[in-house]
Amino acid sequence: MAILTVNINGKDTPVNADASTPILWALRDTLGMTGTKFGCGVAMCGACTVHLNGSAIRSCVTPLSAAVGQKITTIEALASDRTGKAVQDAWVKHDVAQCGYCQSGQVMSATALLKTNNKPTDADIDAAMAGNICRCGTYVRIRAAIKDAAVALA
Repeated sequence: MAILTVNINGKDTPVNADASTPILWALRDTLGMTGTKFGCGVAMCGACTVHLNGSAIRSCVTPLSAAVGQKITTIEALASDRTGKAVQDAWVKHDVAQCGYCQSGQVMSATALLKTNNKPTDADIDAAMAGNICRCGTYVRIRAAIKDAAVALA
């Protein structure tokens, strides 16, 4: 174990963990940041999505060592981000969440999309959200919320 310094939500944070520890477990177990969820553990469901330098990544399979010198953004920071706040507001407006378990990963992927594409088409949304699984099947509401957030940001 070593103490690695990682920038999380704009703050350099010491993390006492092995460099091979997945970012997910460093966030949840070491730092107590439980907004990022464990889903499948093999990067197939998207529940663990965070941003690494603005790109959506699966934190369950990305080692902490990959984040040293990089910037991690988690769901906990999105309310203070213009795009993240617009996505969260749209999620509420469209009543997207049912069980809610996948939602932090969904919101993180949607936010990453809108930061790079301010007028996404249905195909753009489908491609960006393809790795995020919602067992409740709220995909129609997710797409509507993303479109609404894009309009709010315009």
